[in-house]
Amino acid sequence: MEGAASVQADAASRDQLTEAVNGSSVVFLCVGLKYDRRVWVDLWPRIMTNTIEACKRSGSKLVFLDNVYSYGKVEGPMTESTQYNPSSRKGEIRAAIATQLMDEVKAGSLHAMIARAADFYGPFADKVGIPNVLVFKRLSEGKKANLLASGDTRHSYTFTLDIAGALSALSKSENAFDQVWHLPTAPDPPTGKDFVGMAAREFGANPKYFLLSEWMLRAAGIFDRTTYEIAEMLYQNEYDYIFDSSKFEKAFDVHPTSYADGVRQTAEFYKQS
Repeated sequence: MEGAASVQADAASRDQLTEAVNGSSVVFLCVGLKYDRRVWVDLWPRIMTNTIEACKRSGSKLVFLDNVYSYGKVEGPMTESTQYNPSSRKGEIRAAIATQLMDEVKAGSLHAMIARAADFYGPFADKVGIPNVLVFKRLSEGKKANLLASGDTRHSYTFTLDIAGALSALSKSENAFDQVWHLPTAPDPPTGKDFVGMAAREFGANPKYFLLSEWMLRAAGIFDRTTYEIAEMLYQNEYDYIFDSSKFEKAFDVHPTSYADGVRQTAEFYKQS
């Protein structure tokens, strides 16, 4: 992004973060921690508190890239007004830090926003995007794709390049601060089975897939903590989990990347890697 600067600092250290933030006009909090609730419960409150304090001292505005874990089980589409009702320990942590940030906004102590995305997929998410790891990577290696819980439910995914463009647009809009935004995400997501089918066609592969159940993840989690942590999030795949971004689309006149285009671009990323 034009005018952006990159500095290295430990976000868990208030002094280091304060020094890094000093002199900035807008700060993006896009930290990704190890997928372990034990790490999250320790580090996320510290990182949010440190970031808030650093932005206050420097007079910086804050953009927090968040996920949907705080919503928990939802009936109908998720919107910016959906109440927090976490169904997981990780969701409880995310709800707490999101509430902490917006309480500061309501108190008038800083200008900030929450920019929220659904689970994401796309180029450059090869190690962290669930669809990337379970579908695209495996298909690119000639393996059968994996799906969580069900192949018949619909689950919204936000395309990585849409996230980047939307964060830039939000940060440049004075009117965008002090509220929550859902980042542009294509409507009417395909079922897991259809998503695998779309990806498989791009690779010329068999669209067969393997379903990962909770007991399988718990068992495998004995040897791999990330796999263990995914188990408590399976509720998101056991029924339709739909993310609505119409507020952003109307405000910025933006159309999200379609699933067909997103799948094609993601497959090309793997073919060229």
